[in-house]
Amino acid sequence: MPLDFVATARAPKAIGPYSQAVVANGFLFTAGQVALDPDKGELVAGGITEQTARALENLRAILTAGHSDFSQVVKTTVFLVDMADFTAMNEVYARAFGTHRPARSTVAVAALPRGARVEIEVIAAVRSEN
Repeated sequence: MPLDFVATARAPKAIGPYSQAVVANGFLFTAGQVALDPDKGELVAGGITEQTARALENLRAILTAGHSDFSQVVKTTVFLVDMADFTAMNEVYARAFGTHRPARSTVAVAALPRGARVEIEVIAAVRSEN
């Protein structure tokens, strides 16, 4: 099974030995995205609302580069440092996905890279290029 690696300058560069996303067998699997500004390489200012919005913007850019979009997402995983942030994260997440409702897991974690409060990863179907 061939693997295609996805990279875009519109999302933060991988800061380790991994890819922004990999396409395999008709699906795109993203690396987790935190709220890093791709131009500055720094965490965006603000709280969970701003961080969730930026993480989703990063994911949108990766999905676009991989010939997909939020309407094709089948599964998301959200990692939160503090479950007290769930409601605020969920409001931003709901706006981004609109009426589309992929399966989702939300997990509390002890810490995230760069001091982020939220990290999100997705699995999406890839549009046929025919």
